[in-house]
Amino acid sequence: MNITDVRVRKVNDEGKMKAVVSITFDEEFVVHDIKVIEGQNGLFIAMPSRKMGEGDFRDIAHPLRSETRNRIKEAIFTEYEKILENASSTQNTSPAHEEPSEAEEEDLVNPVEDDDEDQEEEDETEEED
Repeated sequence: MNITDVRVRKVNDEGKMKAVVSITFDEEFVVHDIKVIEGQNGLFIAMPSRKMGEGDFRDIAHPLRSETRNRIKEAIFTEYEKILENASSTQNTSPAHEEPSEAEEEDLVNPVEDDDEDQEEEDETEEED
């Protein structure tokens, strides 16, 4: 069974639950609501579950083999880390409000009006035809 898609649907900066993920197998079967949780020993995944009785939870779907769980975990963590990197690079590269330089100010005060000249040339070309 191949993992063909991983979608991080919700990312939280605060709290222990860091993300909610959907994963697709063989482009035919999807599992929603896998959670990325920050525990005492780092991140782990929690398969979708349902509350049964007093505080007990039971997985709705889960891998049977530890190798499969590890493949799922690695695929999810890889995509989750990409999302975090993109978010941090967007924050680091987003332009802060800066005052325009003198040259930029000059352009704002005295914009170049090439549009009128271009329009005049187009009008002359149309008249010649």
